[in-house]
Amino acid sequence: MRQCEKHELLFDITETQRGHYLLVMILPRSSLFAFLLFSLLLLSLTVFVKKWHFGLQEKKPFGDAARADGSTPAHHSLDKQLQERQQELELVDIAFLKIKSPDGFMDSPTDHSVNYDYRKISLDSTAKADIGCEELNGVKAVDFLGSGYTKKVMKAAMPEGGFVAMKSVNHQGIDMRLCVEDFQDSQGCQELVSFKLKKEIMLLQRLQHPNIIELKGQCQDSSVVGGITAVLEQGTPLQMIHLLQSPWEERFRVCLGLARLLKYLSHSPLGSVSLLDFQPRQFVMVSGEIKLTDLDDATIKEPSCQEDSDCLLQFPSRNFTLPCSSSGTCEGLNEMRNLYNAYRYFFTYLLPHQAPLLLKPLILQIMNATGDLKLSTNQTLIAFEELLHLYKSGLHLENLPSSIAKDYAVLKGVQSAGNVEYRCWPSYRQHGCVLSVHSAREAALICSSHPDCTSFSLSSQHTTWTGRLLASFRSGYSHLLPDVHSAVYMRRVKASGAVL
Repeated sequence: MRQCEKHELLFDITETQRGHYLLVMILPRSSLFAFLLFSLLLLSLTVFVKKWHFGLQEKKPFGDAARADGSTPAHHSLDKQLQERQQELELVDIAFLKIKSPDGFMDSPTDHSVNYDYRKISLDSTAKADIGCEELNGVKAVDFLGSGYTKKVMKAAMPEGGFVAMKSVNHQGIDMRLCVEDFQDSQGCQELVSFKLKKEIMLLQRLQHPNIIELKGQCQDSSVVGGITAVLEQGTPLQMIHLLQSPWEERFRVCLGLARLLKYLSHSPLGSVSLLDFQPRQFVMVSGEIKLTDLDDATIKEPSCQEDSDCLLQFPSRNFTLPCSSSGTCEGLNEMRNLYNAYRYFFTYLLPHQAPLLLKPLILQIMNATGDLKLSTNQTLIAFEELLHLYKSGLHLENLPSSIAKDYAVLKGVQSAGNVEYRCWPSYRQHGCVLSVHSAREAALICSSHPDCTSFSLSSQHTTWTGRLLASFRSGYSHLLPDVHSAVYMRRVKASGAVL
């Protein structure tokens, strides 16, 4: 062992297991105690400083620029959006109460100079609703119907039988994810995302029409943030491909339903309502009727303006400019937006295709007028109702030759069996040829135009939504059976054996 007197340090040379030598510094006991004490004091001071520093950080507002009230720009922006959504809901109530009041005027209960409590949403509990929170306890979800940015829809079975659609907030949706990324506030984002469904419920309570989905009930769970559920009649998603393959009468029914809906929205209990996201995905089919099911992007306020250029309707293919009214609003803009969207998404594809030949001139007039926005929704509906009247009454068939039915022998009180089917398009039956006709004369005209047709049947028991008959066309059959509601029409055979 060697000693360095100047520094009072001791060194020892120790042999390691591998034969190497290690120089070890040995401190005297007094120096070692002082060193340990100093290290302990330094460690304690470090811990204290860190706790003090992080304590300040916890009190410091999140973000680079804190506000005087302790909030950050992100939280301030979230609160502002929540207040705007609350004002939007209150605007729906104000518009509804204003129109319901006898003189058409009312004092606004809203003071826009104060901060709103966006957690207190008033849904109309007095509105007709068969299903509430208590009834939902016995409801069983049986299928997933779909989801979007904000909401998801489940098919549910009711305890007493039947099915409904349950729409709730999609907490894993894109809107929720983006909100949390922007604001870092999951509870505030749940409130914000739930506003769309709350707005939709309020609108469904106040807008009731055969072509708007029926709100059967709603439940708002106050113990859960954003815990709200709407119970709707069940429909099937509208499929344009399926509609394009359907008979013209069914496609016309969809267009007629839209025309009736647009007229209602233009003069609704809330005023003129515009559907900002007017696309097929916002609709469902219920027993053959088209119904609007997604209203969260609807607006009841006409845009304000100072000049005509402010009232611009822009679409991908063309634009329209409406006049700015003396009151400083673009009156009729909501109505025209709805009408042109119906034209470009529905009328264009569904109305002219495979239309009855004798109705095409009137259909062309409707298409030209709606495509150029020359008619109001009320005038458009009048044109559609006239088209329906002609089609149901058969007035468009008055010029058909009466002799055409003489080419067929009729057997009443029977139906054919062992049929030899052939396909035609578009047919009400996939593996056969079943078409809508006004009378036996129209059916005879169709059969005569089909090379494979030798007979057809009519039954008073089989009709369409317009009351027209469903005619079944075939190329042959094996025998006949009694049926008091049916008649079989057979094409007469010439002496040569050829079918007339």
